Amino acid sequence: HSCVFKFSGAWQIITGSSVLDISSCPITYYGQKYEQIYVTFMSENIAFCFDNFFNPETGGDCLVGTAPDLDSVEFWINEPNAGIQKLIYDNVATIQNRMECYVLFIMELNGKDLSVLCDCAVYEYGAVLSSDPKTCFSLTCSDTAALQISSCGPLERCEGNGICMLNSTCTVTGPTVIDFHGQVNSVENRCSYSLVLTPSVPNFHVLGNFLERRLKDMSFLDSVTLVLDRPSIKFHLEQGGRVRLDNTILTLNSSPQLVHNVELSKDRTGVTAKLLLSYSTISVFFDGYTAQIHLEGPADLPLEGLCGNSSRSLSDLRLSEYSSTSCEVKYNDPADSTINCNKMIERCNLLKEAPFSSCNSDIDPEPYITACTDTLCKYPAVDGLNCQFLKAYARACSLLNHTLDGWTSKTSCSSAAFCQDRICSDHEFCGQKTVGGDTRCFCRAIFASKYRSTDTLGDQTVCSQNSALLSLVGCLLEDKGIDYSALHLNDPTCRGQMDKLTHMVTFSFNSSNSCGMVVTTNNSHIIYTNTITNQNSSSDVITRRDQVYIDFSCVHIQPAIQTANFRIRDSSVIQHATPSVWNYTLTMKAYTDVGRTQAVESFAEVPLNQRIWVELKANGLDEEMVAMVTDSCWATDLASSTGSLRYDLIINGCANPADQTVEVKENGWGTSNYFFFNMFQFTGSSGEIYLHCKIHLCPKRRNKCIPTCKGAARRCRPASSKYKRAAPAFISLAWTN
Repeated sequence: HSCVFKFSGAWQIITGSSVLDISSCPITYYGQKYEQIYVTFMSENIAFCFDNFFNPETGGDCLVGTAPDLDSVEFWINEPNAGIQKLIYDNVATIQNRMECYVLFIMELNGKDLSVLCDCAVYEYGAVLSSDPKTCFSLTCSDTAALQISSCGPLERCEGNGICMLNSTCTVTGPTVIDFHGQVNSVENRCSYSLVLTPSVPNFHVLGNFLERRLKDMSFLDSVTLVLDRPSIKFHLEQGGRVRLDNTILTLNSSPQLVHNVELSKDRTGVTAKLLLSYSTISVFFDGYTAQIHLEGPADLPLEGLCGNSSRSLSDLRLSEYSSTSCEVKYNDPADSTINCNKMIERCNLLKEAPFSSCNSDIDPEPYITACTDTLCKYPAVDGLNCQFLKAYARACSLLNHTLDGWTSKTSCSSAAFCQDRICSDHEFCGQKTVGGDTRCFCRAIFASKYRSTDTLGDQTVCSQNSALLSLVGCLLEDKGIDYSALHLNDPTCRGQMDKLTHMVTFSFNSSNSCGMVVTTNNSHIIYTNTITNQNSSSDVITRRDQVYIDFSCVHIQPAIQTANFRIRDSSVIQHATPSVWNYTLTMKAYTDVGRTQAVESFAEVPLNQRIWVELKANGLDEEMVAMVTDSCWATDLASSTGSLRYDLIINGCANPADQTVEVKENGWGTSNYFFFNMFQFTGSSGEIYLHCKIHLCPKRRNKCIPTCKGAARRCRPASSKYKRAAPAFISLAWTN
């Protein structure tokens, strides 16, 4: 750094520490007149002292300023009566024809001249040297005799009357809060928190309520509560665009409605609640997943809560009266190995590219990028989550009149609210069945865990003296692909009733309406039994539709009441092979793809009507000499091949002509063959399915080993041969439903 001084038209440049003679224009500082200045340049600062050079340890009567980026500093000592024609500070303050004594600091910062005028001989400390109410700019000699510049902050605008107004947005999306000042905070539990609270408006409070969705250990903003006037008046902004005033559901549209001095409106993007005050406006927008609180008011308006500049900790801002007692219980879900974090980071960084970049100078994208990556690197990008943070940033920009043309097409997102008008119960959230597909209500992870851990679909049976009631969880039924409207008791006219608020499906029977109830008694018990099913009486041997059989009963042992739970077992696959007298190893494996690369693992689920490929293979044989022929395959309900229920898939080497889903491939060609069929189970049975196949080996020389099947390769007759068959090999494969 260097310093340039001008005395009566002469300039001198000094560096390091120097003494400047200002006797021609002495400075009065705190009532003391000084005729020389001790100038000290340091690595980051510049000091102007009146009694000695600056000492970092003892200080002194000095003016110390930070000047790490200054290109040069000039002092202009103006002698009395010389006059100053025109001086400009940042194109704002204009001073003409002043006849007093001035010290002029001319600072060049990044090539731009900033001229600062400090008339230390005329003004006392605390005096305002320059001000412009139109731009809210002021220049003051502070009470420590230092120059102080005042103007509106980056999140404020000047009203033209010297008053700066705050014009900022707090965004709450997922588990993240981006406050009015761009600071990021994260909620890690399922509690309710204070978002905005201002002591100047004691009757207005905005709360954020957080709950889990698909994972137990990650929470999301679930609803917003506005409390005003008194605790009894609460507006609840919920998923699906529903708004409740206390317990009354309000009907809203795009035309604002005034309710308790709050303007309420609803459009395709979400719900807006606006509170108009004499000196400020607070609007709360909520689309079911993101809340944005926009504040226009005095810059000095005190704000508390997660959105404000509160020094209180997160735990201090938790509202116990609105939270459940277990909201702080911690859970740990295993990490999702399918998430590609690098891909998610790339997605989130779109906020720094066009068209978002046109807004970056007004709204810093980094807090939104941080919120986006922290969430999507832990939680799957489903239920519109990959658009949620981009949409939140775009709307915050729109509040500052940035249109961001084309952002929806570039990101494949929609500006419309996700799950609009889809109302779920308290233990549910709205999500997508498949990526980009239809929406439905899903069970929250913690709520569902108590049922999934016991493989049940509802609560225990509730028994009274001569009746029983069983409630199933609607979202669990949907998880299993079960249509509740198709369920009934033994009497098909007795169907379940779904509660519109809880989505619980209830079945009941009693002595006056037995619904096919079976009653048995003995000396000490009275037992009531019924079955929930989706099957009607039928003589069909098989079905390719999901079957439901839930037996429930009440056992009364006076005076106590005992109940029985129900259980539906999932599918599993078990495979084993039995060699014959030939010296070879025989295997039978099931696959889910035509290339026979995706094996059906043990205990894996096999949905009904899914196509299954079964490959039979004999290892250890020369296929040039011998071929393996599958004579027959059939299914039974027991492990024994002679089970009481039997269904044929392959007959005499050919597909069963009565089942159009069966086709046999490469039978008799070599040492392996395969066939496929659509998965089924026996009607009226929820037990195991066993698949049995009988094969034989056919020497290829002078023998025709390929079965001849008629009727478009479906009807067949046994292949002719000139040899005596060896004892057939036998193999079984079992599915447990």
